[in-house]
Amino acid sequence: MKFKHVHTNLNVLNLEKSLEFYKKALGLELVREMKADDGSFILAFISDGTDSNQIELTWMRDRKDPYDLGDNEIHLAFVADDYDAAYALHKEMGCICYENTSMGLYFIEDPDGYWLEVLPAK
Repeated sequence: MKFKHVHTNLNVLNLEKSLEFYKKALGLELVREMKADDGSFILAFISDGTDSNQIELTWMRDRKDPYDLGDNEIHLAFVADDYDAAYALHKEMGCICYENTSMGLYFIEDPDGYWLEVLPAK
């Protein structure tokens, strides 16, 4: 029996703001969208286009309060082909939330508080 990882879900309060952030910060594009017939939720699948793995951004109409991320110890990681340019962009965006220069990496924070690790290409 084999399994293939196809997507990771993140719940978001403002779908448009999140889509803009992921496009600007990480170059992720909207691949497809699913809307509930009653308008209660929207699923937006975004991808870097290099494989079938996607991030599912879920917006819930009735959700008004920020999501409780607990200790926020779970994160997604991205490799930047131009680490210095990525760092400069994220610094300009003001979304760098943690740096570990000794390990050569940093984290950015999305509009809902999720941390995203940025690594240099090896």
